Amino acid sequence: MVRSGGEPTPTGRATGGTGPVRFRERFLQGERVDAGVRTSILNSWQRCRSLGLSPDQSDLPFRDDFDLGGRIVRAATPVLDRLQARFSGSEMNISLADANGTVLLRRFGRASLARTLPAIQTVPGFVFAEQVAGTNGIGLALAERRLIRVHGAEHFAERSQQSACLALPVRDPLNGRIEGVLCLGFPRSAASPALVGVIRKAAAAMERRLLAQSSARERALLRAYLAAEAETATGLHHGVALDDLTPQLCPRDRAILREKATELISRAYRAAVDVTLPDGRRVTLVSRPMTSASGVRGIAIEAVLPGPATADTLVVPHRLDALPGRIVEPAAVSALPSLARLSVAAPAMAARDGGGATAGANGGTRAPAGPPPPARGLVMVGEPRVGTYALAARRRLELLSEASTRMGTTLDVRRTAEELAETAVPRLADYVTVDLPEAVLHGEESTDPLGDLHRTVVHGIRDDLPFIPVGKRADFGPTTPQLRCLTGGEAVLEPDLRAAAGWLAHDPEHTEALLAHVHSLIAVPLLARGVVLGVASFYRAEDPAPYGDDDLALAQELATRAALSVDNARRYTHERAMVLALQRRLLPHGLPDQDAVEVAHRYLPAEADVGGDWYDVIPLSGGRVGLLVGDVVGHGMLSAATMGRLRTAARCYAELDLPPDEVLIHLDNLVGRLDREDPDGGGAGIIGATCLYAIYDPASQQCVMARAGHPPPALVAPDGTVTYPDLPAGPPLGLGGLPFDTAEVHLPEGSQLVLYTDGLIEDRHRDVDVILDRLRGALAHAQRTPEETCQAVLDTVAPARPCDDIALLVARTRALDPHRIATWDLTADPALVGEVRAAALRKLTDWGLDETAFAAELILSELITNAIRHGAGPIRVRLLHDRTLICEVSDTSNTAPHLRRASATDEGGRGLFLVAQLSESWGTRYLPQGKVIWAECGLDAG
Repeated sequence: MVRSGGEPTPTGRATGGTGPVRFRERFLQGERVDAGVRTSILNSWQRCRSLGLSPDQSDLPFRDDFDLGGRIVRAATPVLDRLQARFSGSEMNISLADANGTVLLRRFGRASLARTLPAIQTVPGFVFAEQVAGTNGIGLALAERRLIRVHGAEHFAERSQQSACLALPVRDPLNGRIEGVLCLGFPRSAASPALVGVIRKAAAAMERRLLAQSSARERALLRAYLAAEAETATGLHHGVALDDLTPQLCPRDRAILREKATELISRAYRAAVDVTLPDGRRVTLVSRPMTSASGVRGIAIEAVLPGPATADTLVVPHRLDALPGRIVEPAAVSALPSLARLSVAAPAMAARDGGGATAGANGGTRAPAGPPPPARGLVMVGEPRVGTYALAARRRLELLSEASTRMGTTLDVRRTAEELAETAVPRLADYVTVDLPEAVLHGEESTDPLGDLHRTVVHGIRDDLPFIPVGKRADFGPTTPQLRCLTGGEAVLEPDLRAAAGWLAHDPEHTEALLAHVHSLIAVPLLARGVVLGVASFYRAEDPAPYGDDDLALAQELATRAALSVDNARRYTHERAMVLALQRRLLPHGLPDQDAVEVAHRYLPAEADVGGDWYDVIPLSGGRVGLLVGDVVGHGMLSAATMGRLRTAARCYAELDLPPDEVLIHLDNLVGRLDREDPDGGGAGIIGATCLYAIYDPASQQCVMARAGHPPPALVAPDGTVTYPDLPAGPPLGLGGLPFDTAEVHLPEGSQLVLYTDGLIEDRHRDVDVILDRLRGALAHAQRTPEETCQAVLDTVAPARPCDDIALLVARTRALDPHRIATWDLTADPALVGEVRAAALRKLTDWGLDETAFAAELILSELITNAIRHGAGPIRVRLLHDRTLICEVSDTSNTAPHLRRASATDEGGRGLFLVAQLSESWGTRYLPQGKVIWAECGLDAG
């Protein structure tokens, strides 16, 4: 052991051993014990050390004021006698302690055993609570509130090192509270698995006897009520049982009256309350205090209905034992609803059953006739404390019912934790904190759930308590209830926080500040599907009563439901993050270099799920640019993957310099092929998409567009005028066989072309026309940059919680300076090649591109010669001075040139090879009449 101010020294019988002895010594030496000791024992050791208990301490508190006539003693005495007879001749030490750990009764298997054991193990009155006696069966059973086994060196105190024990709490079946602890002590060598069954059966017998005591008290109250009815001569209290008023009260009405009656009994005072039934009728409930012959105090609740009473009045048997046998049989009374069944059913059965249904059956009498009183029936008879339990049980069921609809309304981890706290406050707790690992908030499983807890929720009746604030790390010590419940996987109840040693010792300053406001705690682990998600802590402050086992069970049920919802939200967050990451990887990571338009873009994923929206900016030949937006129908991984395939295909078709309508035709065929090839779709057309493709030419400032079922773009003129062009809609992609039409519009320099997906304007809660007008207002600011326009649209038009993805692309047009364009038209005459080449060289000199002149001269010479030799006139030559030098030669022939490698003996075939070597890129694009062969040279090419 470790003594204050000294070195670690071995101690007592526990030294020099193995197994539990060795681990105990390591713990007492201050070493870390991670394995080999059961969690409950290790937690108890740590609490004992926090309390400053010494293993060699032998003195225990003694009380001589314990009650030997109490309910638990009356219920346990015959059971202990039977146990003593069962273990006769053995060294079994049988004891019964109350809920505070004070031993009330002792029995011994061998009578001489009492003379050989110390007084603390033989004399009633010693207190074995853990905070004073250390780790032992009685104290640990009260702390853990369940069956406990302590074996040999697992005892903290050395005096118990040679023995073992089993201890089990005994509860009142009616209210669930611990009334006492049954403990079996025996030598370590006498341990047997069969003892667990013995102690469970013995505790169950005590609990049945406790229930019988409650039933007897209720029966006494009912007999007192019936006797009062029989002795009343004025007829004031004559009536029938509530269940016999069937013509006037339906089952729903009776249920309402019973619920109100339970509340009146729990309040324990005389009252008359008017209750309004759903049909508008008013019934008066009257509560009458009463006392049975044996001194049991209770309340009788009667319902007084308007109108005369029924023909039959309540029959009162002369002999009290004439009540039906199934009422007085304790086995027929369940733990919780016994009050309601006994109190409501007994009068009715007394009036209807053969033993007392008529006046002559058993000598019963009827009240004398007189003026017909109002209809009246007995609703309930019971004790106030029992009524309180019944009312509390009903409210717990209501809370669980509400929790099933209130928690898990969203797939958000943090919001689900907040819903747990909001549901529990104030009906279960005054304050609730929820701590989750950071990884869980991000949808992952935490690798260190015990050491990575962060405060996620703090909710309560006030906001000024010194709890760890949201977002901060929650550092719990090993003996705190929160970490104990996470380690053991079970809820931990601390009825009195001032006696919770581990909680107090972890952070004395912080806990002392909290103790000024809270007094009781339940810590529940959030576990779902084998994953540790965090811990929820329920604090009580306003209600002076400490938490009990019923509260513990309710908190566990709430936490279990919340944990499943949190885990669902975590899994969804994880999958959504995966899909979103996939989609973002499939979207453009940056904008390509081009001078045709100034572009800004936004992608806003749906709140519930990720869809298949995409956008793209594609540089094209001749300084043009392609602008593309699309939307795959549906959500999830399939839509994101399909989006990636369509975007890749669309980019490939666009880079072939196909016009917009042809690009859409190819995409339409691709979507149809994907449907047919889908192994799960069965050719049913499960894949669909919409698309809009526009090509803008800065040289002509013309824009050609086509769309396939997609919303039309918005055009913002340089003066701020916003229009929606009349662009043919076209069918969505995937229908197949239907044409797509194009439209061409002129876009002056500085115009803005706004492309978007339907998630921006389509919302079941908003009118599309209203949204388009709002979009028009947000765009009517021509001076804004594309970035500013994107932000303004999202701020004013996009829904706050989008149910569909939103892709937004804003392009402000630029125009190519006419002085940077040179054009020559010529006929198919080889003699003109030299003239055009010379004119081109002069233009390049004017542009300051002398270093590029040599490569451009060779390229133009080859392309013009090919057009004259293999094409058809007229021929046009155009030079564009953009970020590169673009050389274009067009003719009216549709014959495309093909690059080939000429052999050593070929006289031709090397022209296009030279063009490819001298240019950065080259290609062919087709016009409605003819084609254009183009090549791009770097401005520093030479």
